[in-house]
Amino acid sequence: MQGANSEQPPKRPRCDSSPRTPQNTRFKTAEGSPDPLPSDHKTWNPEQVCLFLKRNGFEDSALLDRIREKEITGSLLFNLDESHLDNLGIRSLGERKKLLNSMQLSQIHVDTVKVINDPIHGHIELHPLLIRIIDTPQFQRLRYIKQLGGTYYVFPGASHNRFEHSLGVGYLAGCLVRELSEKQPELQISERDMLCVQIAGLCHDLGHGPFSHMFDGRFIPLARQGVKWKWPYKGRPKEKSFLYEIVANKRSGIDVDKWDYFARDCHHLGIQNSFDYKRFLKFARVCEVDNSKHICTREQEIGNLYDMFHVRTSLHRRAYQHKVGNIIDTMITDAFLKADPYIEITGTEGKKYHISTAIDDMEAFTKLTDNIFLEILHSADPKLAAAREILEKIERRNLYKYVGQTQPAKRRITKEDSEKFREELAKAKPDVITLEVELQAEDFIVDVINMDYGMEDKNPIDNVHFYCKADLNQAFKISQKQASQLLPKQFKEQLIRVYCKKTDKKSVHAAQQYFVHWCAKKDFTKPQDGDVIAPLITPLKKEWNCPNSAESSASTHARRTLDFADASG
Repeated sequence: MQGANSEQPPKRPRCDSSPRTPQNTRFKTAEGSPDPLPSDHKTWNPEQVCLFLKRNGFEDSALLDRIREKEITGSLLFNLDESHLDNLGIRSLGERKKLLNSMQLSQIHVDTVKVINDPIHGHIELHPLLIRIIDTPQFQRLRYIKQLGGTYYVFPGASHNRFEHSLGVGYLAGCLVRELSEKQPELQISERDMLCVQIAGLCHDLGHGPFSHMFDGRFIPLARQGVKWKWPYKGRPKEKSFLYEIVANKRSGIDVDKWDYFARDCHHLGIQNSFDYKRFLKFARVCEVDNSKHICTREQEIGNLYDMFHVRTSLHRRAYQHKVGNIIDTMITDAFLKADPYIEITGTEGKKYHISTAIDDMEAFTKLTDNIFLEILHSADPKLAAAREILEKIERRNLYKYVGQTQPAKRRITKEDSEKFREELAKAKPDVITLEVELQAEDFIVDVINMDYGMEDKNPIDNVHFYCKADLNQAFKISQKQASQLLPKQFKEQLIRVYCKKTDKKSVHAAQQYFVHWCAKKDFTKPQDGDVIAPLITPLKKEWNCPNSAESSASTHARRTLDFADASG
């Protein structure tokens, strides 16, 4: 695998650059709390063997006493035969299999751990089982799926893929679960638990299609209406439910997936990242909340968490929802929809699938990557001519034209509302101005964008529990008023963007007049450039005419500019 080598680090991976404790003293700290076990099991003394067994779910005190009494060291533990297991009291088949699995995972880690040099997290160590997953066709496929889809056409540095992001999430998942295990051994987080959490982080994006969110957010909802992808949480008992908050936290939205894409996307986009996940790692702790265990943080970190969600919103505003990036995603979607009936992908047992149906077959889906763009672009098939024409326009930067942006002033826009917008726009031809072009509904694209803190109109911090220095186990909430008076009062807004598929100047000018007139009729907010692009329409809306001289001057200047342009033309 590219970036990996066969070096065998002498110690377990850590998530910071703090000095490492010598191997022969890494069992107890000054306070008596367990420290990480040495990587080499051959050096373990009986107490360290007991610690290893506890972490893997062996809580029988009689068994642990026998380990100490018989002075079972690490080198002996990994060479026990059936008679030894009987003498130690490990008689049930289930217990023997659990011990065998635990020893296999531990020994494999020591013998064949791999190191990858990641541009974001530095040199990271990955368990060999993770490497085996990485070196599969299903995972390698992620090398050919852009992390940010069409945004790459706007930010030239955003060429990174889902592959490296998934490596980072797997690594950070290991960092967080290991921090919790080392700080709170009473949680009984086993080596198997740690590995499963890392696998979850590593595999969390395997379901992404070409151009990432363009595929599952735009293409599939249009091509396969009604299809929903959902995977239930299962596999761990209630007392370990906090493990499900590490990779994708549905309760608060604070998870390692965000930590990696914040750092990685900002790096490639050239945008400053102000959130430091390493600080959260240091303060993360599991507390009891309503008879369930949840990951909590120190009360002093509340400001940093609001900053984290602000970073998320800023990335959406500046990059993920960039008006040009979004229209490129829309154009690729249009091309894929036109090509879908004619593209054939061979799946299981030779069965043929299309772009939209490849999600139903693993073998077919493994072959579906961003390369489908080039397959259409370079095809000579006349059936793909319409799709190919759209992609050629993207390559030549002959994009659908941005018309304008507005916001609903009173109520939230629903999906049913947005489905009517194109027809409404086509009927919004203004009668106060003569237009040389008449537009139809199919000439418009209306994009309704939801901007929020990750939980629609809810404040995600309302679902976060904190603890304080005085009592590390007592969880509590902090209200927004207790945190700061400078925080946002609303956590969701909607943007309505309109584009025109016709790109000639007369059509774009007409589309702007339609758009501003439509905004006035719908009682949406006045477009920011409304006085410039439609100076004869904005004065007709009483609520849009502010008395301040600055806006009046801008409106007057806009009219004069348009009159001068008409006279010159």
